[in-house]
Amino acid sequence: MTRAPSWATFAGRRARHAVECVDLLREPERLAAGGTWFVVADFEAPLGVDGDVGGRPGRARAWRFAEVGPAAPDDDAGRWRGPAPTAWRSSMDRETYQRAVSRVRDQVRAGEVYQVNVCRVLSAPLPATTTPAGAVEPDAAALAARLAVGNPAPYAAAVHVPASSGLDPVWVVSASPEVYLSLDGDALASGPIKGTARTVDGLTGKDRAENVMITDLVRNDLQRVCRPGSVAVTDLLAVEEHPGLVHLVSRVRGILAGSVSGSGTGRAPDLWRRVLAATFPPGSVSGAPKSAALRLVAELEPVPRGPYCGAVGWVDADAGRAELAVGIRTFWWSEESPGAGVLRFGTGAGITWGSDPAAEWAETELKAARLVGLASHEGRP
Repeated sequence: MTRAPSWATFAGRRARHAVECVDLLREPERLAAGGTWFVVADFEAPLGVDGDVGGRPGRARAWRFAEVGPAAPDDDAGRWRGPAPTAWRSSMDRETYQRAVSRVRDQVRAGEVYQVNVCRVLSAPLPATTTPAGAVEPDAAALAARLAVGNPAPYAAAVHVPASSGLDPVWVVSASPEVYLSLDGDALASGPIKGTARTVDGLTGKDRAENVMITDLVRNDLQRVCRPGSVAVTDLLAVEEHPGLVHLVSRVRGILAGSVSGSGTGRAPDLWRRVLAATFPPGSVSGAPKSAALRLVAELEPVPRGPYCGAVGWVDADAGRAELAVGIRTFWWSEESPGAGVLRFGTGAGITWGSDPAAEWAETELKAARLVGLASHEGRP
């Protein structure tokens, strides 16, 4: 049987022809052994020391690709045919979500947590179809091109390894604005986003306090694997504009400890095991303290997040570089039965004592509206 083509893109880099897939829960050391890998890790994947999300373990996988180079502009946006706008359903309705917000506020008042990210998953039926490339799955390249036109993002990504490829399949398309981890030599950095509004004037004191709180959590995460005294906040509460909204973004950077990075020309085999254990899942989409926040996530959210709020990106073991985005603004598709599939999209908000339940629901609507519109059949850029 002829294998269907597999490909991946991330922030201007494109790969073709996946040649193997590894389970990062068992073999994270493969990411340091050579080659270029594209990574998709579910939020529930127990990679981190605080990574147990209520006994709902997810997957973390990486595909090594034979060909990697710069991405060329793609004009496939007009090919995308998604669900009807009315077909989408939410894992939590407005009332249920607002009760979850109130529950988090109760836990903040009790001193159990400071902040928790509460998310819901939107889903719509989307059957398998035959693409021009021959894969009997929705056209991930067309959706990625559509988002690139209608919602360009600094860490836009897509990874599509069809089931007919002979490898473990994946179908993920993301318009993420947030870097989870970047690695260049021994320099490790992260860029947590907390605080979202339609305009700069809409950002509040609650947004700024939440960003500072999560930035401190990310700083503590990086300190687990970086040299003492090397971790610093290089940018705090910067405003970034994205299509239809603005974010508050901070930057944290440190230098890997020698025991983590290794010495000489080679990498320590357990580099990625230790880095992921220290930082996963990303702090901006879990909460603080992370372990307590994850317990509340498991209690309040009725369905797993999957790759939403996990990690999507690449690791170039030969160059000693990596970029992984937080899997927000992310679509993923799976075949539920022969010929029948579901397209999913996640949206959420960070909850603190200063949260208003109605306003937090509105933030999840704001984050979803543009992208779900683009992915829907009648959507327009």
